[in-house]
Amino acid sequence: MNELLADRIADLVPLGPKEYKAFCEIDRKYFVPAGFERKAYDITALPLTDGSTISSPLTVAKMTYYLDLHYVDSVLEIGCGSGYQAAILSKIVRRVFTIDRICELVKTAKERFNKLGLYNINVKCDDGRYGWREFAPYDRILLSAYIENLEKDLFYQVKDEGFILAPVKKGSEQIITKFYKDGRKEELEACEFVPIQKGVEK
Repeated sequence: MNELLADRIADLVPLGPKEYKAFCEIDRKYFVPAGFERKAYDITALPLTDGSTISSPLTVAKMTYYLDLHYVDSVLEIGCGSGYQAAILSKIVRRVFTIDRICELVKTAKERFNKLGLYNINVKCDDGRYGWREFAPYDRILLSAYIENLEKDLFYQVKDEGFILAPVKKGSEQIITKFYKDGRKEELEACEFVPIQKGVEK
């Protein structure tokens, strides 16, 4: 079933060989909440704790594609959620760092990563809006929740040749946008994410 999902995704998003293999190897059924197992292979978002979601696999594929992961060593993800996006990235890049403000989600994600042997993922519970300075700079920073304004701290944590990929609120729309350290930005496509939240929920 998971291979069929990967094939459906590949029909809609131009995945490279590594990205396609990642979607084949990471079975989405391990990341959906209890009671939603039958929907694990649907191209739909599913609810998680506190109004957050596990993104549609199509959305995860698009964000993975837009990260342009050729020759990338490290990625910081803000908004771990179920851990599905981080798990996909772990099959493509050497080091993944992921943050979530909801500590219960972080605990569950860690358990999933360990169970699946994904030992190149580092995860912590914190207010991700300010990044994770300890392991910076990163080749890429990904926001898995929409934001209206990026914190300056994030730009100090991305390499000069890297970029931040984030869904940004623009009027009544959300737009997936690349932000570069020199001030350039590139708007890619409309999207729909939950909003980034402040603080930490123990």
